[in-house]
Amino acid sequence: MDAATLSLGALLVAIVVSCTVRLHVGFLAIALAWLVGVYLDDMTAREVMSGFPTRLFMTLAGVTLLFSQAQANGTLDLVAHRAVRLCGGNVGVMPVMFYVLSFVLSSIGPGSIASTALMAPMGMAVAGQVGIPAFWMAIMIGHGGNAAALSPFAPAGIIVNGVMDDIGLPGHELATYLHNGLAHTVVVFGAYFAFGGLRLLGRRHEGELQVPSLEGTDGPTSFDRRHWLTIGVIGALLSSVVLFDVDVGLGAFACAILLSVLKAGDETEAVSLMPWRVIMMVCGMTVLISVLEETGGLALFTRLLADISTPNSVTAVMAFTTGFISIYSSTSGVVLPAFLPTVPDLAQQLGGVEPLAIASAMNIGAHMVDVSALSTLGALCIAAAPKHEDSRALFNKLMAWGLSMAVVGSVMCWLLFTVFRVGLG
Repeated sequence: MDAATLSLGALLVAIVVSCTVRLHVGFLAIALAWLVGVYLDDMTAREVMSGFPTRLFMTLAGVTLLFSQAQANGTLDLVAHRAVRLCGGNVGVMPVMFYVLSFVLSSIGPGSIASTALMAPMGMAVAGQVGIPAFWMAIMIGHGGNAAALSPFAPAGIIVNGVMDDIGLPGHELATYLHNGLAHTVVVFGAYFAFGGLRLLGRRHEGELQVPSLEGTDGPTSFDRRHWLTIGVIGALLSSVVLFDVDVGLGAFACAILLSVLKAGDETEAVSLMPWRVIMMVCGMTVLISVLEETGGLALFTRLLADISTPNSVTAVMAFTTGFISIYSSTSGVVLPAFLPTVPDLAQQLGGVEPLAIASAMNIGAHMVDVSALSTLGALCIAAAPKHEDSRALFNKLMAWGLSMAVVGSVMCWLLFTVFRVGLG
């Protein structure tokens, strides 16, 4: 058996383990990369380690450090509280507001997991008080965060855009973000208004809503100096990235240090909140993918994908494949780092297909399923459900929703990128 086949086998082992075992797949991927690269393909240890994505690591660490400070000092929590009170008692508008809140928070940097962690306790508590089905509130919060997961400032967006740069698809950050946002918004709002949202719009809730705080009853209830400093620093970073092409990772490190110096943030607490598991998962898988590329395993993987696709079906097939695997595995940590590198050769072998269409289908398909009960987003919503809610029934509904989204995402991507060619010129 040649090195290409064995290296592809190592990738499949990593994917299967990520779906079935609670072993850190990033560390496993590094170990597999070492075994395959050094002992099966005569690579040196230095050559294997050269596949470590230093720039991606620095960008993820900087951005997550800054927004972990904003989460730890209560800034994001206070912003969310103020926005909830804008609903004016209209029950049907409340889930829409939480979708918008999750989308905006995820877009500016924390990403889908952090935004859902912030929104789920508030949203599910509000749902219990005003009689909104917990399932629908969970869907709106989870998909709101995931619709913005591919923002250029969010961890998943940084990962995806980094891989797309490496495979020769740079400059599509805005298109990637908007494609994913459009798909989630169409699906979720279509389902919400078709299956009960319109009825909720006619209801009103009288009285004060009891909205829980992530910091407890002793936490701040109004903006103070540290919160305004945090908002100003984040705004300055986003503006400098857009207007002056400042490196977002290095700029985020500088902003995080500035907040610490000004006593507006605690970097020690923020470091403990950073998603180190996901960061190392992505980096480990990237090391393994670099070994696959060296051994020819990536080319073999691409040929296998091409064998099950046609130019007319590839967007649907890739969306379904990445979506189904993402139900059980990490979307940004495992699935997309494994599949996106195949895009250029896959488009070339099939012919007549835009590489961006295939990449977009993979991105959307993988993210569309992430509100299943097995995902972090779904689990956060279940954990925050009101005490009177049947958690087993909510689990089953979210599981069925996640599975159905593999098919819905496949159809959506086929319509967007094969039939209508949205954003492809």
